[in-house]
Amino acid sequence: MGVEYHVAKNGSDTGRGTEQEPFLTINKAAALAEAGDTVIVHEGEYREWVKPQNPGLSEWRRITYQAAEGEKAVIKGSERITEWEKAEGTVWKAVISNEFFGEYNPFKEELFGDWVIYNPGRHLGEVYVNGKSFYEAENYDQVVNPVVETEVLDRWTNKIVPAHDTEQMKYAWYAEVDEKQTTIFANFHDYDPNQEVTEINVRKCCFYPEITGIDYITVRGFEMAQAATPWTPPTADQPGLIGPHWSKGWIIEDNNIHDSKCSGISLGKEISTGHHYFSKRQDKPGYHYQLETVFAAKKSGWSQEKVGSHIVRNNTIHDCGQNGVVGHLGCIFSEVSNNHIYNIAIKREFYGHEIAGIKLHAPIDTQIRNNRIHDCSLGIWLDWQLQGTRVSSNICYRNNRDLFVEVSSGPCLVDHNIFTADYALDNHAQGGAYVNNLVRGKMVQRKMLDRSTPYHEPHSTDIKGISVVYGGDDRWFNNIFIGDDDLEDVGTAHYNGYTASLEEFIETVQNKSGSDHEAFNVVEQPVYINNNAYLNGAAPFDREEENFVSDADPSIKIIEEGETVYLEIELPEEFEQQSGKIHSTHTLERVRLVDVEFEQPDGSEVVLNKDLLGEEKEQESVLGPLSQLQKGKNRIRIWG
Repeated sequence: MGVEYHVAKNGSDTGRGTEQEPFLTINKAAALAEAGDTVIVHEGEYREWVKPQNPGLSEWRRITYQAAEGEKAVIKGSERITEWEKAEGTVWKAVISNEFFGEYNPFKEELFGDWVIYNPGRHLGEVYVNGKSFYEAENYDQVVNPVVETEVLDRWTNKIVPAHDTEQMKYAWYAEVDEKQTTIFANFHDYDPNQEVTEINVRKCCFYPEITGIDYITVRGFEMAQAATPWTPPTADQPGLIGPHWSKGWIIEDNNIHDSKCSGISLGKEISTGHHYFSKRQDKPGYHYQLETVFAAKKSGWSQEKVGSHIVRNNTIHDCGQNGVVGHLGCIFSEVSNNHIYNIAIKREFYGHEIAGIKLHAPIDTQIRNNRIHDCSLGIWLDWQLQGTRVSSNICYRNNRDLFVEVSSGPCLVDHNIFTADYALDNHAQGGAYVNNLVRGKMVQRKMLDRSTPYHEPHSTDIKGISVVYGGDDRWFNNIFIGDDDLEDVGTAHYNGYTASLEEFIETVQNKSGSDHEAFNVVEQPVYINNNAYLNGAAPFDREEENFVSDADPSIKIIEEGETVYLEIELPEEFEQQSGKIHSTHTLERVRLVDVEFEQPDGSEVVLNKDLLGEEKEQESVLGPLSQLQKGKNRIRIWG
């Protein structure tokens, strides 16, 4: 039985840390807590960067940090500022000594790094009034007269989309930093900042070890907010508002995590294997530096024994500038489940190729399931080495894009999800199995013949080889595709011309003249497509033997009523005539290049016998993610 430390706002760090004599800071307890101990934090705001000093030793001897039951404990990376003075009109200014920030001044630190594409002078600082973040202006004049737009450019889809919060855009700030002081100008309009809760972020993180190897930590029940986190690409150090920092076995659960400048929860890599080398050196593509990062990590001990195996569950993650959950390499063998993720990267103050509600690189055997993801620039983006990765029973809506899988050879399993964005799926990978999903939206499938990426021995970080993405080697069974007059490329018709079995593929390759590798570049890999439904203009693969095709418009809607979410859909009378069998390891063809099966992380058989709501399915069941679907009008509770 471990020691129980208590922390409270009426405590003292000279106390004993008992319930009767609690500590004042969480860091005091973090310096003492050893394996098996628990730190209980009582109600109040704790403005500190919690840096755990000691690791747990196993799943059963972890160190637990938790909010006291029924009490609201808040950890903030910000400080309250109460000495604002009028500058002009509704613009106020605060003049702050640089000593206030120490070695890390977010208003001086520029948002910088690999794959940052659009960044008009943004910094890591932020201003908040009553919990609402401002917009950074490019100059002082834009503070006086803020740029307010009703529509903005989504830089990935290159489409104009409605601005997220036009009213909030008028609240702008700008900072000037010299050798001695930082001057922040902010337009508060009708607010008096000295009478409101006015805060600025000052710390990089809220709960993040400074050293690696702090294993087996549980963080439960906190609100954590307002951290000045930096840009986190896969080729750099990846600190989040909270994260394990290249450790093993963390559980992050039941927290409310929000207003991280860049990333909320990080399961990512640390600095020793590279840090923005492309941006700093510019001598070769970032892709090459990322490939070197993988091999460098492997040399330094990247393995299941050292990192990963984290659980991120039951959290609410929102209003972060880059990612809700991010991670490269350190996310292996992990679980991200039952989280509510929204309002990620929709302020559009900056843009780069590393933005999503969940953005993971090399998530080997990682399970992403039962998450509700909406109002994000991109819902889920999985990049490199999707081997044993499973995306199951997630609900995605009102995102600019829902799912992006990139430069991987599989096996990656995507089952029982709901994808409803106009741009539903980017598939720049191979070796995927897509089973019992509902997909309403554009689908893009591309080859990637100029970027070889690693693949691995089964359930291991050991590198077996590297490969480009030839396209194909995908499986599509029991899905419902829904088109729209304003949408294109919905369905599986983009696979027309691909071979339909491994035997056909091998025979075709053998009949090609030239060297052996050239033939593999021109013969389309096999695809396995059957028993799908295509509605309202969605188009099937021309060699699909069994399917259901209808021009009927199912009038699909996602309805929110408080914290409860419903799917409304009207299916044609003939819908139930088409059914699909339960798929498993035995029915999903092995992936060709990696030459491994679709399995559970422990190597056992995977059986897709439960729907999105966890209900057992019959051997022959209706298509799509929900066993309750039937002809006519459906209204099914899918969350809450």
